[in-house]
Amino acid sequence: MMSQTPDDETVDAEVIEEGSALALPQPIEPAVDYTETGVPTFDYVRNQIEGRFATSVGAAELAGDTPPATSLDEQFAAREQAGRDRLEEIRRSMRDHGSG
Repeated sequence: MMSQTPDDETVDAEVIEEGSALALPQPIEPAVDYTETGVPTFDYVRNQIEGRFATSVGAAELAGDTPPATSLDEQFAAREQAGRDRLEEIRRSMRDHGSG
């Protein structure tokens, strides 16, 4: 049995006429998003900005409601209170040493 080389393999193909090449589809342009000169319309820009704003507000709301975010807020508040307490302790200590 003889092994076949790539040149010996049969290729089933279809002959295509030169003039019948596939035509490229025309690009689809948004109907109202841009002017004929390619400038975005005011409505399009406003919708983009409103969408981004709504996304950021939603993300902030979700981040604030999660247990890790709540935990971080509580840790921050506790650290701030500890700092204020320590500062008050230092001030009392300085008053005591200054008057004596």
